[in-house]
Amino acid sequence: MKFIQKTDPMEYLPSQERIDSDIMLKVLNAHKNVNFDEFNAFDVQKALDKDNLNLRDLQALLSPVAANFLEEMVAKSKAIKERYFGKNIYLFTPQYIANHCDNNCVYCGFKVGNDIKRAQLDENDIIKELKNIAKTGLKEILILTGESQTKTPLNYIANACKLAKEYFDIVGVEIYPLNSDEYAILHDNGVDFVTVFQETYNPIKYGKIHLYGNKRVFPYRFNAQERALIGGMRGVAFAALLGIDDWRKDAMATALHASLIQSKYPHAEISISVPRLRPIINNNKINPKDVTERALLQVIAAYRLFLPYANITLSSRESAYFRDNAMALGITKVSAGVSVGIGEHGGKDDKDKGDGQFEISDNRDVNQMKTAIKNAGLTPVMSDYIYTGI
Repeated sequence: MKFIQKTDPMEYLPSQERIDSDIMLKVLNAHKNVNFDEFNAFDVQKALDKDNLNLRDLQALLSPVAANFLEEMVAKSKAIKERYFGKNIYLFTPQYIANHCDNNCVYCGFKVGNDIKRAQLDENDIIKELKNIAKTGLKEILILTGESQTKTPLNYIANACKLAKEYFDIVGVEIYPLNSDEYAILHDNGVDFVTVFQETYNPIKYGKIHLYGNKRVFPYRFNAQERALIGGMRGVAFAALLGIDDWRKDAMATALHASLIQSKYPHAEISISVPRLRPIINNNKINPKDVTERALLQVIAAYRLFLPYANITLSSRESAYFRDNAMALGITKVSAGVSVGIGEHGGKDDKDKGDGQFEISDNRDVNQMKTAIKNAGLTPVMSDYIYTGI
């Protein structure tokens, strides 16, 4: 592994593809210049009265004063969600196939040097898990690894995705960023979606918490969604890991990033996740601190009003109580039957092959989540997508 500690996090490595795009500059300018304290109640009400929001409206909805309008924001978020998605709540689950990582990111349980049990599923293990997950009735799966090009090279991940496509209608990946021709290889092996968390849109903080490894290169990670779409993907997903830095700025930058990609690639399906920091093995003090559940609800509503057509995913990082109440208020997709360890979908004999990336709060299985969705007056949906193989 090539360490790049103390290198400039804004400088690409020779192997990393550069694309012609001005989106990062626009997002970083907005992130640098926004002052949420300048917004007042009039600005928030003005944003709530509009159907098509601009960047300033988004900033107003994320400002401190907007917390006084949370009920109105949530009510409008719920109405917009039902207008474009009905009462549907889509279900999926992640499958971690490896937890090796070449990066040192201070907040992550998979970081190199963290004393955890490392593991990687072979083809038989992967098939066994896929069959077990498919038995739950799920039709969408998200394949994840740690970020190690050496331990989990592209051909290993591509083969796992090809196997997954035999059991699931929709296959997504959340892996280390790739060049566009590498994303095309994954797409040819059945991948529909690519998720990349930028973690924080503050490039200075980003450099401080990504000590070394390829992940330290900020712009290469930022442009991953564009390269994925150039590689033929149907959709891309965005997120900041809320709690790493100023959550208002990171939420604003995430939504703006997604919006600019949607404008440039109107055919693409856009999704946003709202993850908060979670405790990890050997560091249970990692928590979102100022990102309260009320703040998270403000972020969800602001995202829904600014990006009415985008999917919004709420993961099992959050408690069952919060998820049950938030589902009706703008969310379109939730995880179910989640295991973040390696090999935990294989059955009792395969438990504890490898440790998980972080702690989850909601351990409910697929049937329990379906019941919760119905109890909220919503409709659980496994898939509305028919894969033809063409």
